[in-house]
Amino acid sequence: MGDPARGQRLPGPAPYRPERAQVPLHSTQAEGIIAADFFHVDTITGRRLYALAFLEHGTRRLHVTGVTGVTAHPTAQRATQHARNLAADLGTRVESLRFVLRDRDSKYTDAFDAVFEAEDTEVLFSAPRPPRMNAHCERVIGTIRSGARPSTIS
Repeated sequence: MGDPARGQRLPGPAPYRPERAQVPLHSTQAEGIIAADFFHVDTITGRRLYALAFLEHGTRRLHVTGVTGVTAHPTAQRATQHARNLAADLGTRVESLRFVLRDRDSKYTDAFDAVFEAEDTEVLFSAPRPPRMNAHCERVIGTIRSGARPSTIS
């Protein structure tokens, strides 16, 4: 190795190594993934309301738990019921899902996982506090939050 203090040149960048290259997420892989995440919106009155969002990676279709699903106190029972509602809404399309990506929140219980496992869908847990593991869902939630700020719910 060269030493710049002695006037020696440093070696150039590391050569490209295809065996270490990151494999891109192909559309065929994305078709079988749905991500789940809770998000909140603060109201004008200072209340914080929570909703559960499901995002299909393949189609970028967002399923939010409607007006009746928004609550100030989310519980595991509500999360499980929203998972059941999603499975019913998807109908036969739920069979094409291979993975559910979710975080390690205590609101996702074994009953929540069982809804998807009954459809032969594997539940994947994100790492604790990952910056980009559920990036697609986080980006959509960020868009929802930024759109809700100017016309915040009262």
